[in-house]
Amino acid sequence: MTEVIERQVVRAVPSAANGAADILTDEALGFVAELHRHFDARRRGLLAARIERQMRFDAGELPDFPEETRHIRESDWRVGPIPADLTDRRVEITGPTNAKMVINALNSGAKMFMADFEDATSPVWDELIQGQVNLRNRWLGRLDYTDPDSGKHYALGADPAVLLVRPRGWHLTERHVTVDGEPVAGALLDFGLYLWHCARASLDAGSGPYFYLPKLESRHEAALWDDIFVYAEQRLGLPRGTIKVTVLIETLPAAFEMDEILHALRANIVGLNCGRWDYIFSYIKRLGRSPDRLTPDRSAMTMDKAFLAAYSLRLVATCHRRGAYAMGGMSAFIPVKGDDAANAAALAKVRADKLREVTNGHDGTWVAHPALVPVAMEAFAAMPGPNQLSRIPDRIPGRDEMLELHSGVRTEAGARENIRVAVQYIAAWIGGRGAVPLYNLMEDAATAEICRAQLWQWLRFEAAFDDGRRFSLDLFDEWLAEELAALGDLPNLKPAARLLHDLVTTQEFEEFLTLPAYRLLQ
Repeated sequence: MTEVIERQVVRAVPSAANGAADILTDEALGFVAELHRHFDARRRGLLAARIERQMRFDAGELPDFPEETRHIRESDWRVGPIPADLTDRRVEITGPTNAKMVINALNSGAKMFMADFEDATSPVWDELIQGQVNLRNRWLGRLDYTDPDSGKHYALGADPAVLLVRPRGWHLTERHVTVDGEPVAGALLDFGLYLWHCARASLDAGSGPYFYLPKLESRHEAALWDDIFVYAEQRLGLPRGTIKVTVLIETLPAAFEMDEILHALRANIVGLNCGRWDYIFSYIKRLGRSPDRLTPDRSAMTMDKAFLAAYSLRLVATCHRRGAYAMGGMSAFIPVKGDDAANAAALAKVRADKLREVTNGHDGTWVAHPALVPVAMEAFAAMPGPNQLSRIPDRIPGRDEMLELHSGVRTEAGARENIRVAVQYIAAWIGGRGAVPLYNLMEDAATAEICRAQLWQWLRFEAAFDDGRRFSLDLFDEWLAEELAALGDLPNLKPAARLLHDLVTTQEFEEFLTLPAYRLLQ
């Protein structure tokens, strides 16, 4: 499939997805080529700026609120109008874009469903295109699914959740679509195809083209998205501000520019979200090359303490001052089958987490499983209305609190858990699955990133464990071998283990594990 546009040649590898021809049209690919031509050089420049900033962090600089944008933080302004169907977001469910998941999520009773082309999806080409087909079918009234094994039929209910779409982050490219020989950004492809095919249909249905934007690190990256929206809305003949977005604050640098991100996107943005798992990963990635930032076990890094508690409160205060929604984060717990006591304990942890969020002032939260929707709904029934926009926390944390490290020990059990989760997740990812239930938690790329980042950090500084031993390459190799032996003959386990070993033992920290993993993707 080829289209020539102002000397730019766009090529897409054919897809075996059912309905791919309706997605990979010359017109849609031409629109993607336009986005690439206008904006990809800036994207690459901003990725380079991340590396330059990391060099300053490595030299001892710490994140701070930019002095040059003080006037934005201290002046009075608000984001643009918010559509009616986005005013009650108390529970949002997230997940991959396969038809069964999309239908179950839309029918789950949640207010919103975020269809995820990012951390919950392994970017297998046919699956990406099938996801676009499924989302288009939702707006065309054609979405259904029959399980080939059970024969069970799935269809959309009468009152589905509002649909939002998360494209991939700026760092990932899509090798199956090229413009003049260059791979396009996964973000531009995911965004461009969905907007082209679904903007008008979603508006005709009384909703609109709504997105979640992941992994931004600065106001400059937000400004790039804003320029993309200006261009796209004009190109498709949409009124300015038609596209509506929520930005995930899931990187440490972005947390110090929340006002600025809202300001840069004020015509299109409706809220910010506490992307807690990527935020922990980002804290380690950006500051973890200093021995005074050694993290404790992942299980000790909870949302009620240290830098995580601080950023939750500051996000609420920032959003509500600007008339934007402050969304809580994901609880990774999932129901435990066959063990009533363990299931009750898991649900109690979810309930406590959601009560903390509503008490902090959040307007809604995320869950990963339909069975958790009622639990989250019950917690957010404490809100006096559909949101808490009028509520500002009594205390707004400052810079020092935003950087405060959790206390706690490092243990052999914590290291082994990191090994088990990371290697199994990577194996699943290169086999085509991006959301993986492990040990009663729903793991995605973000949680796997925490695991390998902690192992890398602990090994780099030979971190002390609670039993007096120090983490060494010998210990890592020994524990990795033992965990692999216990896991048996899982598919893709050997290449996943090799990749994990490389990621943990390399001198230079790899920005995202999905970059080298993409080369192994089946």
